Amino acid sequence: MPEKSMLILHGKQATNDAVRQAVMDYRDRGQELAVRVTWEAGDAERYVREALDSGYRTLVAGGGDGSVRDIVHAMMSSEQDSLNLAVLPLGTANDFATAAGIPDDMGAALELLESPPTPCDVVQINNHFFLNMATGGFGTEVTTQTSEELKNMLGGAAYLLTGLTRFTEIQAARGHFQGNGFEWEGEFLAVGLGNGRQAGGGQRLCPDALINDGLLDVAILPADMDLLAGVRELFDSDARQDPDHEGLFIRTRLQSLRVETPSAMHFNLDGEPLKDTTFEVEVISNRLNVHLPTDSPLLG
Repeated sequence: MPEKSMLILHGKQATNDAVRQAVMDYRDRGQELAVRVTWEAGDAERYVREALDSGYRTLVAGGGDGSVRDIVHAMMSSEQDSLNLAVLPLGTANDFATAAGIPDDMGAALELLESPPTPCDVVQINNHFFLNMATGGFGTEVTTQTSEELKNMLGGAAYLLTGLTRFTEIQAARGHFQGNGFEWEGEFLAVGLGNGRQAGGGQRLCPDALINDGLLDVAILPADMDLLAGVRELFDSDARQDPDHEGLFIRTRLQSLRVETPSAMHFNLDGEPLKDTTFEVEVISNRLNVHLPTDSPLLG
């Protein structure tokens, strides 16, 4: 029987009838599921501490990728072991849930709690933790500057539209990447550090990443390439399937990575901006147990 669980639900979903029905159906099967609803910044982290202090070992992130990030960061910051996570995909893009194959149906997503979780990796970048992906460069600027109204109207396509309208503003960043026998230095348009496969509303920067292999998928888009092809590969899923555009990214898999930039740069950790000139990145293998479908593409 599953352990008692706590659902930390994003405040925007407080009146979501599908969530309410799924919770009631889950409880009717004899399972214990507490619910907390966020209201303001910091609530998710506070509820995680409350849950752990009360003996909960399984938390459910009810929201988008930002909610998953907040809850995972708080869980890892607690330094407690043997913690479990499930996800109700309720955001605009749901990049992690989409890549992981977590059902959109709320009842089906909650049913994953009734199957054993899988030990998965968590990534630490400086003093921040994330489960899915960190992105930097022009792609990050686009995702952070795409309005909520446009995302609500167009979904993931909003990022492509924003990227195209800002095409003439593209500026390259410069960085030095080094780790585990890999080294690259130069100007780049975008970089993805993937434990998961996609970010920014469907940008599959790391299409082969696995969440339980102990490795970080690194994808660097150099600036010395055809600019239009690069933007298409970043934001257009069809273009990424075109053989004429293969090989634009420099790719490697590493257990740890050091990134240095001459001027401060933003990494976007699933919506959380992290600005610095030095980034120490490390994969913490099998750190968090995640309830995923047995056939999840993210599992090796």
